[in-house]
Amino acid sequence: MHQLLDEYLYYLVVERGLAENTLQSYSTGLEQYIKYLKEAGVNSFNEVSRGLIVAYMVKMQQKGKSPATICQHLAALKSFHQFLLREKLVDNDPTANMESPRQSKKLPQILTVDEVEKLLAQPRLDTPAGLRDKAMLELLYATGLRVSELIKLTVDQVNLEGEFIRCMGKGSKERIVPMGQVACFYVRTYIEKGRGKLIKEKTEPALFVNQHGRSISRQGCWKIIKAYARAANLKKDITPHTLRHSFATHLLENGADLRSVQELLGHADIGTTQIYTHLTKKKIREVYDQTHPRA
Repeated sequence: MHQLLDEYLYYLVVERGLAENTLQSYSTGLEQYIKYLKEAGVNSFNEVSRGLIVAYMVKMQQKGKSPATICQHLAALKSFHQFLLREKLVDNDPTANMESPRQSKKLPQILTVDEVEKLLAQPRLDTPAGLRDKAMLELLYATGLRVSELIKLTVDQVNLEGEFIRCMGKGSKERIVPMGQVACFYVRTYIEKGRGKLIKEKTEPALFVNQHGRSISRQGCWKIIKAYARAANLKKDITPHTLRHSFATHLLENGADLRSVQELLGHADIGTTQIYTHLTKKKIREVYDQTHPRA
């Protein structure tokens, strides 16, 4: 069973080009699934029944797993069993026509423009680390990058003259994202006056580096933003993704069309982008209630 799992993971890497984080999530979830099957006395995927999978979902629910997590696990199971059937490694797919549990769509938390301004004003510009942090924050808000995309950026992927970046998104898909004059100014300032004092090796390709001169980590980026959020006295739970959500919402509020925002965010499905329209509609309702005489 583990050998078939290895074949599936290889397929995800080679054929579908999944990102490392997604691949790790699939691997961990399916390892847990196989462990469950073996504990149930199942030693072949041909022996798996629909009822067994339903029982597995119920067990996850009893352990306190959220509907979102259960849906993700079921999606992984479906994809895995479909692969096994397609490759003729099993005789049937027990997940066929199984529906995911319903889950309420949680609207992402966003910052107001004033809150963004307060956050972006926190880094000190008289230290290399402060210049780096200022450039990071400005770039996140100007481009809507995922934190995984930000930390993988290299100096070569930044075009200061054209004011755009080339980034590798999910599924190793490259996209071109404009970064605007303000972000471009601070990225240029960081490269010219800060980055050289942080790197240890001149051959280091990463744009944003830590105190050891190596590419900054996801955790490092989170800690930096959390610290500046506290310094700005912002009460919201702010993460790098909060700036991505704010980027998309502010664009739509100011008249950007959904397709353009989809392209900028690197969403494969426009349905993912549509959640931001709920936020803008909510904002419109608030403005109406506050300003119309008969609201």
